[in-house]
Order: sequence, then structure tokens, then C-alpha cells
Amino acid sequence: MVKILLIEDEPGIQETIQISLESEGFSVLVTSTGKEGIQKVSNDISLIILDIGLPDQNGFEVLKEIRKKYQTPVIFLTARNTEIDKILGLEIGADDYIVKPFSPRELLARIRAILRRTNPSQNLEDHKLRISLDKKLVYLNGQTLNLSPYEYKTMELFFKWPGRIFTREEIMDSVWTEPEDSFDRAVDTVIKNIRARFKEMEPDFDPIETRRGQGYGLKEKI
Repeated sequence: MVKILLIEDEPGIQETIQISLESEGFSVLVTSTGKEGIQKVSNDISLIILDIGLPDQNGFEVLKEIRKKYQTPVIFLTARNTEIDKILGLEIGADDYIVKPFSPRELLARIRAILRRTNPSQNLEDHKLRISLDKKLVYLNGQTLNLSPYEYKTMELFFKWPGRIFTREEIMDSVWTEPEDSFDRAVDTVIKNIRARFKEMEPDFDPIETRRGQGYGLKEKI
């Protein structure tokens, strides 16, 4: 069973997260302070959910202590949404960052994505879809999709974060390597082409979610 350590001092958030994760089959260990959280980290913990605003010390300090001995994946929880906080958190070793209030479903999607990324297996699977990171290929029902480099990189990004919606800017920043290849609506064109590839192989199959005014992502359940 996957064991998750939750370091969070707000009882309501503690309870919501614990019930949500345990209902999905995770084992959850809950602590309320940074000091106690650091003491509870062990090789048995698969992932840590860490609140930045703890009563005894901030989450950045806690993560620095954890990173002296462990490389366990960490998701930051915070009530703040400033760019500098996000950059600082990721630079000191966090794997993801989620702002309160958030939905349990979003948190679960982030957790699954990180556990999938940190799994030793090089193949990521989502029902009939599969991606081979070493071969840089996407498969549908065992058949290879004919994707361009940007189309593949977009699908790789989506596979790593199922259920998460990316803005056009986030996709561009993660996928595009040549500035001269970027143009207005370039991401929309790539998504349209990916959908066309799926339609060629299975007309009614569309694993990509579109949210008007927000962006695109891989549907969490297909």
C-alpha cells in the first residue's frame, strides 16, 4: 500500500485530505508540525504533502531538512499564489505546488501523476493509451501514433500530469524548443493535429480535455 505523509495543521483540511486519500486506497500518516513531520519521514513514505504555513516553522525550512536525507516527492500546500513562492518552492526541491482552496480530485490527480513519474517503470499507461519515454512513442491499442516532435512532447506532458489542465503558455514553455516555431494559436494547432491522429485510428476516441478559457490536458479517466 502506498503511504503518504500529510504535514498540515488545519484540522478541516487534514480530515478532508485523509478521507479522500484513504478512500482511494492510500495509507495516510498525519502530523501537525514541521518538527514532527521531519521525524516521521522514512523510506516507507512514498509522497509528502507539506503545508507551507505551519505553526512552528515554514514548509520551505521543513523541506530543506527533509532533503538532507530523503528525496521523497513533495507537494506543497499554500494559501499564497505568488510567483516568487512557487519558484522558491520548486527550486529547493518540491515536486508540485497546489494553492488553497483546492478540490480533492485535483490533489489526487497531482499525487497520481507524481507517483507515476517517480515509478521506476519507463512506460506510463492510461487504459488503452500508452507512452514509452525511452522510445518517445505513443501507442493506442498497441499501435504507434504518427506524431510530430511537438505533438509527442505535448502528449508526454499530459501523460505525466493526468487530469491537470495546462494553459497555452504553460504548454508552450514546456514543449516548444525553437522560438521561431511558435506563433499565435500554435498550441491549438498541435492539439487539433493530435486529435486528428486519434480519429484516424479510432473515430470516437478523444482523450484530450478542453476547458474554454483555460487550456488543455489529458482526461483523468478515459
